[in-house]
Amino acid sequence: MPQSRGERAAGSQTVANMSAEPQATPVQPPDPAPPRPAPREAPPAWWVRLVSRVPLALLYGLADLLGWLAFRVFPYRDAVVRENLSRAFPDWGEARMREVRRRYYQGFAEMLVEVIKSASLSEREFRRRVRIVNLEAPRSHLAEGRSVLLAAAHQCNWEWMLLALSLELGYPLEAAYKPLVDVWAEREMRKVRSRFGCRLIPAKQLLADIIQRGRIARAVAMVADQEPTTSERKHWTRFLNRDTAFFMGPEEISRVTRFPVFFIAMRRVRRGYYEMEFRPLSAPGEALAPGELTERYVRAVEQQIIETPSDWPWSHKRWKLKKSLYAGR
Repeated sequence: MPQSRGERAAGSQTVANMSAEPQATPVQPPDPAPPRPAPREAPPAWWVRLVSRVPLALLYGLADLLGWLAFRVFPYRDAVVRENLSRAFPDWGEARMREVRRRYYQGFAEMLVEVIKSASLSEREFRRRVRIVNLEAPRSHLAEGRSVLLAAAHQCNWEWMLLALSLELGYPLEAAYKPLVDVWAEREMRKVRSRFGCRLIPAKQLLADIIQRGRIARAVAMVADQEPTTSERKHWTRFLNRDTAFFMGPEEISRVTRFPVFFIAMRRVRRGYYEMEFRPLSAPGEALAPGELTERYVRAVEQQIIETPSDWPWSHKRWKLKKSLYAGR
C-alpha cells in the first residue's frame, strides 16, 4: 500500500537515527585515592631492657606490691576468679578460697616480672632456676632421628619452660604460638622466646610446616589448654567440673605424623625456681581411638591443677564456649 508523504518522512528520520553512530558520553576519571599512611614503627623497648637489668630480688619486691594491689586494692577480674574456682572446687570453704586467690595473684605478679627478666637472664641462671626431669625420654627419640611432640599447659611460668628447654634439649626446638595483635608486644615477645634458638611458628601454619620439613628431627612444643574459639574441630569433655572444649591440634598432628607425644608438667618449687617433667602421652605410631590422646592430655592438665591450683590462670575467661545439646566429644 503506497505511503503518504508524512509517513515517508517519518520513516526516513527513523532510519537516519538508527544508522547514526551513538555519541559517547564523556566519563570523568575517578578521584585518585588518598595515599595510605605507612604503618607506624613500634617504638624501641628500651625500658624493658632497662628493667630486665634490675636484680630479681628487687623485681620480686615489685611483684609483692603488684600482687597485693591486685588482691586487696584493685581486684583483677575478681568475679571471674571466684566463679572459676568455686565451680572447679565446690567443696572449698571461704578460708581456702581466699588463700588460693591470694597466692594466685602473687604468683601471677611474680611471673610478670620473671618474663621481663627473661630478656637478660643468663643461661647459667636459667639452668639453675629451672630443673628438667627425665629429659632423656624425648631425647632418645630425637637421637634416633624421630621428631617428638610436646604438649604443655599454662601452669606456673610457661615462658621460662620454653627458654629452659631451648637451652637443655640439644636438638632443634620449634614452638607454636598465637601472634599478638599489638605490634610492639609481638616483636618483643618473639625476641625473648627465641633468645636461645627456638623457632616460632604461628599455630595455624604448624601442621603445614611440619609436613614441609618432615625430614628434620626436632621437638615441636605447644600449649594446648586454651579455649578453641576459632577452631572448627573441638573435643568436649568434663574438665574441672564443667563441660569444656579443647583443641584437637596435638591429636591431629600426632595422627598425621605418628610422632610420640609427651606432656610437660611444671611445678613451682619456690619463688623463682621450677621443675619440669616429661610424661608420655602416646608412643610412636600408637593407634588411638578418636579423642583418646586429647583426653589423656586433659587429665594430665587437670591433675597438676588439682595439685597446685594457684598456679593456673583463673582470671582467664576459659569457659565462654557453651556445649550444644547435640555436640559430641
